[in-house]
Parts: sequence; C-alpha cells; structure tokens
Amino acid sequence: MQKKLRVTFNSPLVLGFALACAAVTLLGALTGERSTALLFSTHTASLSDPLMYLRLFTHVLGHSGLTHLMGNMAYILLLGPALEEKYGWKNLLTVILVTAFVTGVIHNLLFPRTILLGASGVVFSFILLTSFTGFRDGEIPLTFILVAVIYLGQQIWDGLTVRDNVSNLTHIIGGLVGSGAGYLLNIRKARPY
Repeated sequence: MQKKLRVTFNSPLVLGFALACAAVTLLGALTGERSTALLFSTHTASLSDPLMYLRLFTHVLGHSGLTHLMGNMAYILLLGPALEEKYGWKNLLTVILVTAFVTGVIHNLLFPRTILLGASGVVFSFILLTSFTGFRDGEIPLTFILVAVIYLGQQIWDGLTVRDNVSNLTHIIGGLVGSGAGYLLNIRKARPY
C-alpha cells in the first residue's frame, strides 16, 4: 500500500517569517504605505521615539512591493529551512534579529535621511551562513570563500558603480553577520565544552 503524501509545516520560523513579511507588505498596500513608514522601515528619528527602537528590528519585515518581497522570499524559503534544521529555530531567530539590529543601526548612522526596509540583509546573512554548513574545526570551507568573493564582491562593486535604491551596505553587513554566526555556531559544535 502506497503512503499518502501530505503537506508539512516543515520550517516554522522561516515560514512564519515569510508569512509575516507577506502580511506586512499587504498591510502596506492597503494603508498606502503608511503602516510601512510608521512601523516597518527604519530611519533616523528622535531617541525619545519608542518606535525608532522597534523599527530597528521590524524593518526587515517591510518591503516596497510584491517584486521586492518575492525576490527576498525566494532566497529565504530556499535557504532558511536547511538552516533552521541544522542550527535550530532559536539560533536562526537570533541571526535574523542581530542582522536586523546591526543593519538598522549602521544604516541610521551613515544614511540618516534615507529609509531602509526589506529582508535583503537577512538574505545575505543566510547565504553566507549556508556556506558554513561543511565547516570543521581548523578549516575554512572553500565554498565560503567563493560565496564571500562572489556575493560580497558584487555588492562592493555595485555600491561603487551603480546608483539605485538598493542598499549594498546592508547586503554586506548581513553577509558579515551570517559569516560570524556561521563561524560561531560551528566552532561551538566542533569544540564541546
């Protein structure tokens, strides 16, 4: 007898993150992007504004439209489930939160008059974190070096030569956070206490 196929909710954090991004993007469309500007994009504001601190984390949920959302979610849904399985949802949530916070703070300090939104920093964090899956103590995976050169090199090049609305610095910072997380998470497993 053949077993019936069923759909499983295989990666709760990643699927929840993707659904939250989709809901926030829909809410933005329904409110004429007022909700996105108020809650889901980061920009320099008064230090006495409590929403400024919230937005340092929630800007990764906001997207400028369906194309922006789909581009980011394709990578999140492709890479995230394997990362969630390998590192666990708590570690992966920490990577997302650290990426959001670090990219938000650095963006606000360096580009105070520009808003930042979208999960592309998280995408680049996931890309570099994925390249650490074959890590062993005392070794640097060649895949990590190649991914870093290709993805981060392209962002540096684009940041210097292309003028568009893409935050290449956010991609680079996200990649650095993912690299650091990949190293720390794997070194901990390689060296038991």
